[in-house]
Amino acid sequence: MEKSKRLEIKVGLFVTVGLLLLAILLLQFSKSTSIFQGTYELRLHAVNVGGIKPRAQVLEAGVQVGIVSEIKLAEDGRSVTILLKIYKNFQIYGDARFTIEQAGILGDQYIAITPTANQAPYLANGADVPCAQPFDLQEVARSASGFIQQLDTTAKKLDIAITEIQRVALNQQTLTNFALAVANVRTVSEAAIATADGLNHLVATNQAQVGAAISNVVAFSQQLNRLGDSADALLASNGVQIAVATHNLADSSATLKNVMNDVQNGKGLAGAILQNQALATNVQAIASNLALTTSNLNQVGLWGILWAPKHPGTNDTLPEHPNHVAK
Repeated sequence: MEKSKRLEIKVGLFVTVGLLLLAILLLQFSKSTSIFQGTYELRLHAVNVGGIKPRAQVLEAGVQVGIVSEIKLAEDGRSVTILLKIYKNFQIYGDARFTIEQAGILGDQYIAITPTANQAPYLANGADVPCAQPFDLQEVARSASGFIQQLDTTAKKLDIAITEIQRVALNQQTLTNFALAVANVRTVSEAAIATADGLNHLVATNQAQVGAAISNVVAFSQQLNRLGDSADALLASNGVQIAVATHNLADSSATLKNVMNDVQNGKGLAGAILQNQALATNVQAIASNLALTTSNLNQVGLWGILWAPKHPGTNDTLPEHPNHVAK
């Protein structure tokens, strides 16, 4: 009886020790911290933690330096606090960058620590540090799905636009008109080339004449330049006289205008003649007699008029002359 009781006690102690050793081995080789290592706590603050879970690894340069002990959601639901247990034999600089990364495409997520300048002091127990949110493959897939949908919609619209263009602009009539336009352009271009060849031939065959004409134009332009220089010199040397002559012309035109105004107003002899009809008639008669007298002077001379023979029974008149003009 006592032997069986002792055996049971021994078996129980053996099983208990074995379980303790198994637990220690599991803790040692699992993702959890070792019971023989001390740790200190860091508090990461992120907007989204993705799929990271407690007991996830904390790696620095691929080496595990701790684990994720707990994940807490803020009361407002806008941020998450991740509690890290960091082994005491690993010191992390304050300027290190904390990110949530994933092992492969479908692997587990972990906390990655990336050193930078290593100039800030070490992080102490309970330090608060920011953490970048992880790469969200599902969000990227949703964005890509929306982008693909937009591409599909754009492709449909483009297909409709191309169909409409083919219906309106690329019909048989339009293509025929376009072909005719191209043919017309070709004809015009050929005519232009022919015209250019004709001009080239004309210039080539009349090169001497063209050169002479250009020389004449140059000589004429030179003469014009000399004429302009002469005119400038004339104006420069006779500017005072030209100004005086212009002033005299202005005075003469003013005087003539005054005389014409006096004539129109009946002033002076000319004005009286124009205003008095009888006097004007007499002046015209005198002018006519004067013309007759001068004509007779031209025909018979002064002595012929003074000593012309007189016929009895007639008035004292001049002898008849073939060209004599009677009064």
